[in-house]
Amino acid sequence: MELASENSITINPPKNSNELKNSSKTDQGIKNFIFGSIAGMTGKLVEYPFDTVKTRLQAQPELFKGPLDCFRQTLTREGFFGFYRGISPPMIGAMLENASLFLVYNYVQTMIKEYTTPNYNKSQHEAPLSMSIVCFAGAMAGTSASFWLTPIELIKCKLQVQETFTYGSAGRNINNSNLGSSPRYSGPWNIIKHTLKSHNIGGFYRGHSATIVRETAGTAVWFSAYESMIRLFISNRIGKSSSLKEGKNITKDDLSTIELMSSGACAGMAYNLSIFPVDSIKSQMQTDEERMIAIGKKVIKRGFWQVGGDIYKIDGIRGFYRGCSMTVARAAPSSAIIFMTYELLSRRFSKQDF
Repeated sequence: MELASENSITINPPKNSNELKNSSKTDQGIKNFIFGSIAGMTGKLVEYPFDTVKTRLQAQPELFKGPLDCFRQTLTREGFFGFYRGISPPMIGAMLENASLFLVYNYVQTMIKEYTTPNYNKSQHEAPLSMSIVCFAGAMAGTSASFWLTPIELIKCKLQVQETFTYGSAGRNINNSNLGSSPRYSGPWNIIKHTLKSHNIGGFYRGHSATIVRETAGTAVWFSAYESMIRLFISNRIGKSSSLKEGKNITKDDLSTIELMSSGACAGMAYNLSIFPVDSIKSQMQTDEERMIAIGKKVIKRGFWQVGGDIYKIDGIRGFYRGCSMTVARAAPSSAIIFMTYELLSRRFSKQDF
């Protein structure tokens, strides 16, 4: 057998189409994960103070007269950084949540395109998917995110509400001697140890039934509303442009930052309006233990329907929407920033540059 010479050059055989396709999917998945992470963390910094007020109004309605009263008491008693109490778990959660949402959302759409379109090639111009498929992909993304989002939100909610139990008689209809005691938890790790010791692993999934409903339905609405607005802006541009006559397709990449942010803002408001009652139930389920101990009652594990029934019995329909106006208002800039950040990063780092 003839040996190769010392100076010979070995040329690797070209990759076949399947290898190239799998490599492209991997690269795109990594980009979706990274861009979603950055977008999620940026949005969380903007929205978190409003989320703290919202959670306290949902979990402790008897302590406050409304959003402004909650804001005033928090600022007076805890200072500005009181609004950021417990932010470390949700910051990690926002990073992972948005990373997985965009990753799964785009992956599901790609799989559907490959299954329904022979010789699908992403470099070609893509006809937009139907809104039913967009909705389905969003729902799948939300469902997948809910399984690890529940433990993070449990920790967040417990940290957000515990300080207000020290307000004592400042709240409405609260005259219990247990109020005014020191906060139970020193931080996220303290909650993790307490939950493991008292409730085992299953304790981290308190309120998961509400979370999975919220994320599945809400994320479907979130992406659908965003895509609907994007298509509206594209249609508006087509009506004013001669680009199609010149052979150029107008796509999402042609839209301005303002148009992207407007679409994201509408998506955020639609998300919160559609799922807010479920989120109210989730917040109470995840803070029941702290609430019952603070008012001197026996801790009873209430289920999804029982919590919903109790809220309705006490406050009627209005009880499901405590803090809704503030939440919808803060969702607009937060969601606008998330989608804008994701889209601009996607434009900047094209497939060949990544």
